[in-house]
Amino acid sequence: MPLLSVQDLKIHFPVRGGWLGRATDVIKAVDKVSFDVEEGCTVGLVGESGSGKSTVARALLKLTPATSGSVTYLGRDILPMTEAEFRPLRKDMQMVFQDPIGSLNPRMTVESILGEPLEIHAKEMNREARREVSAGLLKKVGLPEDALHRYPHEFSGGQRQRIGIARALAVKPRFLICDEPVSALDVSVQAQILNLLKDIQAELDLTLLFIAHDLAVVRHMSDHIVVMHHGKVVEQGDADELCENPRHDYTRKLLDAVPELI
Repeated sequence: MPLLSVQDLKIHFPVRGGWLGRATDVIKAVDKVSFDVEEGCTVGLVGESGSGKSTVARALLKLTPATSGSVTYLGRDILPMTEAEFRPLRKDMQMVFQDPIGSLNPRMTVESILGEPLEIHAKEMNREARREVSAGLLKKVGLPEDALHRYPHEFSGGQRQRIGIARALAVKPRFLICDEPVSALDVSVQAQILNLLKDIQAELDLTLLFIAHDLAVVRHMSDHIVVMHHGKVVEQGDADELCENPRHDYTRKLLDAVPELI
């Protein structure tokens, strides 16, 4: 049984018009999307801006409501769950965001940023224990312990993304969603973050959903690739097989567009 299974997921947004604000049309942001994520593997979700890939990611964490379909995690469909029912699973499912500066509170020190999820999900920890865990997280992502007392604006983009990864790891998740985690970074820094994610995955036996628009990056990270276009899955399969023998014209277009970075 896969760790996560998405079946016929639809996310439609009404388009309202007229003086009564009635729905006059619908935007099919995600339309009948299905894929599985096996435990310990990385599934890459790739497509251009507007393909629906990030909307899928938000639905997996119940941050965007689904219109229909199912998202089964450990054998349980999470879509019908109430917030109270889903809350224990939030610890298991964490996200690394595209924009590290936008996802880190500029008024909080790194110690507070890393300690916040522990305050929510590990209430038994005192401040000293949280500080010790936070220092260990910084070491894991390649940052010094004295970074605990600094603020996000004092770091480079790559360092901020390392902090974002450390925050996602704070509550020991089983499943990590990486939503365009390197697209805002310089090429040299991208490679460092990608290698860090692979090392952490191997060390902690994590399962990853890796989302990006660059098929070369997705291939580098993934065991299985799902290609999305205009809200639909147009092709999916083994990462190397899909990239060596693409069947869909859109996949070929993505392959033709990627620079030789990796």
